[in-house]
Amino acid sequence: MRVEPLATEKESGMRTAIGVDLGGSHVTAGVVDEDGAIKERHERDLEDLSFDVVIEALGAVVGAALAGAGKVAAIGVGSPGNIDPKTGIVRWSPNLGWENAPLGPTLAKRFDVPVFVANDARCATLGEYTFGTGAGTKNFALLTIGTGIGGGIVAGGELLLGDHFGAGEIGHHQIRPTDGFICSCGKVGCFEAQASGTGLIRHAFALAPSFPKSALLDVTRDKLSSKKIRKAAQAGDGHALAAWKNYAADLALGLANIIAFLNPRRIALGGGVSSAGDFMLDAVRARVEELTTSVPRGETEIVIARLGNDAGQVGAATMAFRGGLTEKLQ
Repeated sequence: MRVEPLATEKESGMRTAIGVDLGGSHVTAGVVDEDGAIKERHERDLEDLSFDVVIEALGAVVGAALAGAGKVAAIGVGSPGNIDPKTGIVRWSPNLGWENAPLGPTLAKRFDVPVFVANDARCATLGEYTFGTGAGTKNFALLTIGTGIGGGIVAGGELLLGDHFGAGEIGHHQIRPTDGFICSCGKVGCFEAQASGTGLIRHAFALAPSFPKSALLDVTRDKLSSKKIRKAAQAGDGHALAAWKNYAADLALGLANIIAFLNPRRIALGGGVSSAGDFMLDAVRARVEELTTSVPRGETEIVIARLGNDAGQVGAATMAFRGGLTEKLQ
């Protein structure tokens, strides 16, 4: 929610802003300076996602951050869902179960500081573009790979939002529409359904009949994590390696599509699954090159995001410093 334009000149010393990353299980507020460094952070778990309860949790962490920050430029909030950054209204958030929720206006009434609200993945993209692996590029994409796949797109140095603020939903283009897994959105074979952390678990269970004695099957589906599968694959477990191979093939297919859509200079992979590092990159880079046909091969760099889980807070604070999400980035 944009309240007033921010001052363009620095006050004495380096300014700070509060960057808030609101997720489905916890909310974190960081005190961030103009160099993108997080000076302190405050976090609270979320068990109840009803609007009033989340507002109280937000109020607690933001209040704690403000108490330790002194004078701040503004508060930036990254939230799941389709959000109108002009009003701070969360139009629709399936992760939170909200519709037309007045997140920005409610926080603006509580704190005597300008408040800006935008989609969490777009905030993370702004953070990674400004202070991470996107720095120095004009055309860039970030994928946040965790339970789902979020993302954001920078084209010509500007973060894209789209007509209704939905640009960047990379996870919901279909890569296997006839034989893929059913996505949480209801479609079949979305990139998110196939190549998220949840997708890796699904690949493992899809292959289970071929590995009846697999150690991965010693736990129930809800206890099996993508991290456990990845570590087992790195250790040479046959079932895990087969699941990882199928997962990497789907990830590479989606990445090749992104290259065809956007022709970015660099694609950064963030989120929890990206902690696989070189094990992930080695599995996808060659296949992406094979699938790249519409632009010159070897020109798009695929890298691990530098800011990791801090990208959302840093990006939300960057939005706050700049007075909005869509200001020209370079």
